[in-house]
Amino acid sequence: MTEAARPPQLWTIVGATGTGKSALSLDLADRLAAAGRPAEIVNADAMQLYRGMDIGTAKLPVAERRGIPHHLFDVLDPGDEAAVAWYQPAAREAIEAIHARGADAILVGGSGLYVSSVIFDFAFPPRDDALRSRLETEFAESGVAPLLAKLADLAPETAAAVDTRNPRRVIRALEVALLGGDAQVTLPAEPRLWRPDTAAGPMTRIVGVRCERATLVERLDRRVEQMWADGLLDEVRALIPNRLEQGKTASRAIGYAQALAQLRGDLSEAEAIAETQALTRRYARRQVSWFKRYPGVQRLDSPDAEEIEFA
Repeated sequence: MTEAARPPQLWTIVGATGTGKSALSLDLADRLAAAGRPAEIVNADAMQLYRGMDIGTAKLPVAERRGIPHHLFDVLDPGDEAAVAWYQPAAREAIEAIHARGADAILVGGSGLYVSSVIFDFAFPPRDDALRSRLETEFAESGVAPLLAKLADLAPETAAAVDTRNPRRVIRALEVALLGGDAQVTLPAEPRLWRPDTAAGPMTRIVGVRCERATLVERLDRRVEQMWADGLLDEVRALIPNRLEQGKTASRAIGYAQALAQLRGDLSEAEAIAETQALTRRYARRQVSWFKRYPGVQRLDSPDAEEIEFA
């Protein structure tokens, strides 16, 4: 079957931050187009959903997108909360529309839960907005310690694993535990693809980009320094009137939280940069751990679209 004749596919490009996923998605789209299959790109980076959050998320400028349609970029205001339960149907709707146009979809990003929610049959933990509101009030009044104590009583393993420096995650984990669910959202032992293979060929292809650890750490540290040199503080100042500080998700984004702290005088520039570098390195480790559990991945040691297997 020729590339032009086969059914539309979903390509998924995953990997740690700084491994070149965005450039690879463009190169893959160009290679597919040359083979007679147009392609469009769908964002799977939670922070690139936000308008105006460009420098700190390494968002590809529109002028550099080679005329390739991009979806789910700049669709939320900084004051909005990004939630995977909202993102999943939005991303799947975008992918189905792309396929209906006879094009391939390329899902690209490093937010593991967001990617997994799209490409695998994925069940979400229970939600209760009223309960969460009460827990948020309790946090505002008493801090995170009482919430962690309750979580430890209900779900010790979850309490040990949760990011205690992120109150939003502690609150969500306690909400789920109080509702009798499992807050440790992870892949099932045998994840099933949302678009499984058919007799006509594979429907979903997963490409993972990896990078030697020392090289990646050096690259990430330099990128953080460049973010400040490129004007991250000015970008954050401009976002404050758009409710960046009030945003439950955006205000805690790596780099943005530290820039806000610098603007408030809580951190020096050197401290803000160093903290952002440390958190970015930690985030990259979590990404590597998450994506290495994906089955059926073609793993690349460099972001080279020519290495991607089409057959």
